[in-house]
Amino acid sequence: MDQDAIVKYWIDASEGDFELSQNLFENKRFSYCLFFVHLSIEKLLKGIIVNKTSNSAPYEHNLVRLAEATGIKYSEEQLDMLADITTFNIKARYDDYKNQFYKIATEEYTKKYLLQAEEFILWLKRYLEKI
Repeated sequence: MDQDAIVKYWIDASEGDFELSQNLFENKRFSYCLFFVHLSIEKLLKGIIVNKTSNSAPYEHNLVRLAEATGIKYSEEQLDMLADITTFNIKARYDDYKNQFYKIATEEYTKKYLLQAEEFILWLKRYLEKI
């Protein structure tokens, strides 16, 4: 695949994961919703990295480190949000964290991050408008 096709793959995958997160929210599967919020942002950041650097996407799941690799300037609030969302990858995946995470991932908590993620994703996509 050429670079444009790879970037398009990451964008399409991100959009699919975010759509799934919205469906999971509607079906009250809050911890899984948050997990797919993480995946959506991760994939979009990887698409931006490939687009800007012409390198392969890094094998990284930490959203703050991926964001830093894009070369985009982020606010402290955005970086704090990314740090929080990064934990959803671990907490939704591993059994020893799942029970605690189920208690935290209420409808209100999940809705807050789902809305923040949607706004952040739209903001990030401005850096991909050429594609």
